Amino acid sequence: MLSKKALSIALVGSRGIPACYSGFETFYEELGARLVEKGHKVTCYNRSHFQNVASEAVRGVRIVSLPSIATKHLDTITHTTLSTLHALFANYDIVYFCIVGNSPLVWIPRMRGAKTLLNVDGEDWAREKWGWFAGRYQKWCERIARRTANTVIADAHVIQERYARDLNTQTVFVPYGANIRRTESSRGLERWGLTSREYILYVGRLVPENGVHRLLRAFRQIETDKRLVIVGDAPFSSAYKKQLRDLADDRTLFTGYAFGGDYEVLSSHAYVYVQPSEIEGTRPALLDQLGFGNCVLVSANKANREVIGQCGISFDIENAESSLCESLRALVNSPQDVADARARARQRIESYYNWDWISDFYEDLFMRVIDHRPAVSYDEFIQVGDPVQSTAVEMR
Repeated sequence: MLSKKALSIALVGSRGIPACYSGFETFYEELGARLVEKGHKVTCYNRSHFQNVASEAVRGVRIVSLPSIATKHLDTITHTTLSTLHALFANYDIVYFCIVGNSPLVWIPRMRGAKTLLNVDGEDWAREKWGWFAGRYQKWCERIARRTANTVIADAHVIQERYARDLNTQTVFVPYGANIRRTESSRGLERWGLTSREYILYVGRLVPENGVHRLLRAFRQIETDKRLVIVGDAPFSSAYKKQLRDLADDRTLFTGYAFGGDYEVLSSHAYVYVQPSEIEGTRPALLDQLGFGNCVLVSANKANREVIGQCGISFDIENAESSLCESLRALVNSPQDVADARARARQRIESYYNWDWISDFYEDLFMRVIDHRPAVSYDEFIQVGDPVQSTAVEMR
């Protein structure tokens, strides 16, 4: 049997919790809170310039706030460096890092006996925000990940396959999760002049690789009274945001960031949710929208198709803009198809991308890392429960 002792766990590399920016923050909050409920001690490192949390804990997760150099290229690495040095002397059993660019730091807590895991996310080097040097740095970080971490985590099977094929690196696949939720009341939509089910929704960072420009161009070609609602923002991308506003017609609404109740009401009453990004990797916002029971329309890359299964609709990448336009037009004119997709959406979250199952798996994985036992796959774990035998990855 695996040991069931209470663990001391650090979550490093994100902007911090409570979640109000991207997928890693949501992941850390949802996982951390559930691990606390299981009796473990969890600490999350926050960036003090981004998360000004007055309390010492969020949902039971202890907060350590540290500064960083808040620029596009230095924010993450400087904060992670300080967090890692703090963690070095904090006696953690597990230090969990996110973002492949943090690979050079992941070995440090191991000097004092902590086990480290690194979630490499998707193809970070493909993001247009990075210049030549930063992109090359990200690729180098992918190559050294297996040497610095005890265990490398992939959030999609397609990422796991690429690491095995191109980098000779074994990873453990663990998906992100989502919560089943919906706000029946549409109260709050009036502040944006919106009506329930009369708008198409996008949620995410306003950066080129997310393809919002493609969505705006496709939407302009569709004759409909429905509106297009763009939820999100991004630091360091003012030129791209200006480009988006120039592309938008008068049916388009930019809300900026929307959190809490605003986010829930906008998500609960959308007609269709669109995810136009082509970069491989799981999009937590897409999982969120399935959890809201939305009809989702996504670009047909492997990771997106993996997430939606038979519960969503995809458009062709080869002719992305025209295919997106055609798919949107068909959905606008086919409310029954949209209703059918909605009926299947939540089942996808309940039956696979389930936070409770994912936190159970992580608890099992952490125990296996501590005990030097091989990991089981997430797919095997949710089918069998807590299998004794493993067919996956040996821990170092």
